[in-house]
Amino acid sequence: MKQTYTKNHLLKYLYRETSLSETLAIEEALVEDRNLFEELQGLKEAYCQLPKVKFNPSSSTIDKILSYSKQTALEEQA
Repeated sequence: MKQTYTKNHLLKYLYRETSLSETLAIEEALVEDRNLFEELQGLKEAYCQLPKVKFNPSSSTIDKILSYSKQTALEEQA
């Protein structure tokens, strides 16, 4: 039975969230199915247009996490 791939499958592939067997199966399907390949190309173009954003927690958030970690570590030892 031939697997039908959706945009969700292609997005997982694009973001490298597929297993090795899924990756190989999708790559084989991309070679065999021109429409699927073109759909992936469209998703890649859209992906490249997304802003490259990096999120970093504030210093106070990091301090709170470290403080909480110290408190719970002491409680577990007691």
